[in-house]
Amino acid sequence: MVDFFVNNGSDLLLKTWEHLYISMIALFLGVIVAVPLGIVLTRFKRLSSFIIGLATILQTVPSLALLALMIPILGIGKIPAIVALFIYSLLPILRNTFIGVQGVDAGLKDAGKGMGMTDIDLIRLVELPQAAPVIMAGIRLSGVYVIAWAALASYIGAGGLGDFIFNGLNVFSTEFILAGTIPVTLMALIIDFLLGKLEEKVTLAQA
Repeated sequence: MVDFFVNNGSDLLLKTWEHLYISMIALFLGVIVAVPLGIVLTRFKRLSSFIIGLATILQTVPSLALLALMIPILGIGKIPAIVALFIYSLLPILRNTFIGVQGVDAGLKDAGKGMGMTDIDLIRLVELPQAAPVIMAGIRLSGVYVIAWAALASYIGAGGLGDFIFNGLNVFSTEFILAGTIPVTLMALIIDFLLGKLEEKVTLAQA
């Protein structure tokens, strides 16, 4: 196994970078879409059930099936993989943002309104800071999901560590499978740890 990593080290680094690249772009897009959308949905309660329900349905679509559906729409490569991973990243962030903002103490909101805050000010200065720990928990969960699911992106030619896994399955090579699986697992654990630390800091800041 050591010889395998020595002989394939450069390719492994390239695939690790590809894996991280598509995962982080998908997660970033998920954050910039789901957080504002979650906030907006707290103002439109009837619409919130439909949108969150739709995100839940999309999350239940099998990963390989969603990736396959991307092919006739966007072709193969990194872009359809990023779009699919972005869709999967939405639910935890959207749901936690909605729950977090909705759960902000009404007294704090009333106090802000009493001070003459606009709705934007209220979101920026009261709701987001108070809801930040819950939102971060959603981002953390989504980050781990995306890292894990990105291994399937090689199915549509997006590259990443899934290439090692699928190649290993094709040639019945345990070394190839482990060469893809171990880095994916470590990457997911590292992302979970780093986002967990950030979540702790945000939580302590609100204590």
